[in-house]
Amino acid sequence: MTQTAEHTESGTTASDQVSAWLRKFEDRLSAGDAAGASALFLSESYWRDLVSFTWNIKTMEGPAEIKDMLDAQLAHITPSNFGQREPATEADGVVEGWITFDTAVGRGSGHVRLQDGACFTLLTTLDELKGFEEPAFDRRIKGAEHGADKQRTTWLEKREQEAAQLGHSVQPYCVIVGGGQGGIGLGARMRQLGVPTIIVERNARAGDSWRRRYKSLSLHDPVWYDHLPYLKFPENWPIFSPKDKIGDWLEMYTKVMELNYWGGTTCTDARYDEAAGEWVVNVVREGKTITLRPKQLVLALGVSGKPNIPKFPGMDEFKGDQHHSSQHPGPDGYEGKKAVVIGSNNSAHDVCAALWEHDADVTMVQRSSTHIVRSDSLMDLALGDLYSERAVAAGVDTHKADTIFASLPYRIMHQSQIPVYDAIRERDRDYYDRLEKAGFMLDFGEDGSGLFMKYLRRGSGYYIDVGAGELVANGDIKLVSNVAVDRLTEHSVVLSDGRELPADLVVYATGYQSMNGLAAELISQEVADKVGKVWGLGSDTIKDPGPWEGEQRNMWKPTQQEALWFHGGNLHQSRYYSLYLALQLKARLEGIPTPVYGLQEVHHLS
Repeated sequence: MTQTAEHTESGTTASDQVSAWLRKFEDRLSAGDAAGASALFLSESYWRDLVSFTWNIKTMEGPAEIKDMLDAQLAHITPSNFGQREPATEADGVVEGWITFDTAVGRGSGHVRLQDGACFTLLTTLDELKGFEEPAFDRRIKGAEHGADKQRTTWLEKREQEAAQLGHSVQPYCVIVGGGQGGIGLGARMRQLGVPTIIVERNARAGDSWRRRYKSLSLHDPVWYDHLPYLKFPENWPIFSPKDKIGDWLEMYTKVMELNYWGGTTCTDARYDEAAGEWVVNVVREGKTITLRPKQLVLALGVSGKPNIPKFPGMDEFKGDQHHSSQHPGPDGYEGKKAVVIGSNNSAHDVCAALWEHDADVTMVQRSSTHIVRSDSLMDLALGDLYSERAVAAGVDTHKADTIFASLPYRIMHQSQIPVYDAIRERDRDYYDRLEKAGFMLDFGEDGSGLFMKYLRRGSGYYIDVGAGELVANGDIKLVSNVAVDRLTEHSVVLSDGRELPADLVVYATGYQSMNGLAAELISQEVADKVGKVWGLGSDTIKDPGPWEGEQRNMWKPTQQEALWFHGGNLHQSRYYSLYLALQLKARLEGIPTPVYGLQEVHHLS
């Protein structure tokens, strides 16, 4: 039974229970009593920290791990002033509270869940650095300089001067390689924190990474999930954003947020100068090689890196068109042609549907099982409580939704997801039956936990259905499944079972390589090996081998390579974690001590 903050079974309010726990917790932390503080947690408990205590993104599981972290960090962090940001609530014996606190160098907030007076989950996040707050609210800059001044420099003149100097006579503190939504969102955070940053993007204009994709591409996530830092989409923005509209928004964003965006610039190589404590980054801009020497280097190219293009015998003999889905120009010109799309993920379905709309003869080759969830069902049953109009009406804005999502530890997240996808499977049973009857190999993840866990564990293997699934189910898009590609001939794709598919076009919707591979290409294999695997939780599921890490490997946090960082993920992750990455970089710029607890161990690609 759900109860209000004023009426709990114990007779005390939920807020009283949170306050009592926080008092005991702060008393023991203040006394340096790591054992006593960890004893306030259940035997099965989780403390997820985003930078505030660990200067890392780290989840401690159980009192022993919590004690170990506190033993290492308490003297540096000196937490204090724990309080509540809003009234706590109680439901089914679980008390939930929203907390605030201070550390020696910053201010933080978070979320706590209590059971029987002990802590089950704790989330702590660093929100700002003392003395280095963003220029917001009562710290806004004036902008216009009123009055008369013969030495006046206008806003435009200052921007032009900065653009002329940064990267030339003045070196940036940070270089971000990648100018998509992840890179510019992080760049905006860095701008507000006063960290001199250059974003290097090979495409000429911000947003071109979207504009240059196949013309039917759109976001499959709803608008409430996809805001960028600082600037939310307008209230009348479409629920699913078309690619060119997103491209225009990103271009506008770089201008409004005053980012130093080097479009049409290719990063050719980078190396870390140990003696100087800085990177040597070579880029080609307007035909000229420029050497940048930033202290920090961020690789921000989404979940993945380079397109993963398979190597099949006969590819060099094929007479038709062949390309990766990231280079697919769209369906124009393929009317009446025979198209074979290898893969069954988001891009594969989108490409197949667009080709079918333009009267191509389309066959999808599904080599392994794929998780499919209808977009409407995803919004209604999986996202709606956090990211929807009804959530906003209930007081759950985007940041609060992000915090709730972050408060659930990865170790147990699948437990809350399984019933959601059970409900989706029941709701759309007829649809799934028709897909399987058509021969489509379906899965809901190895444990039935669905889309989010599959994405977090491996970054691929799913399709958010915005219509193409119906074309597969009813046979408009032909399907061959549970087969591999053996080879290509001049005019066909030959499958492992001997079948031959005539083809004028072959599209490889085969995903992307790890960001670790990008590090190897831009920096060196030695550095890539030093960093190890990027992405995944270590869940021992397909494409996510152990050991268990409990966080996204090497994402948004320090790596084994000094001053090298990885940033990206979907729009939600890029938005939320950009703050914590930016705060880590700002602290280093200002010389604030950042003792890192639990630095990611090296786990190589398998």
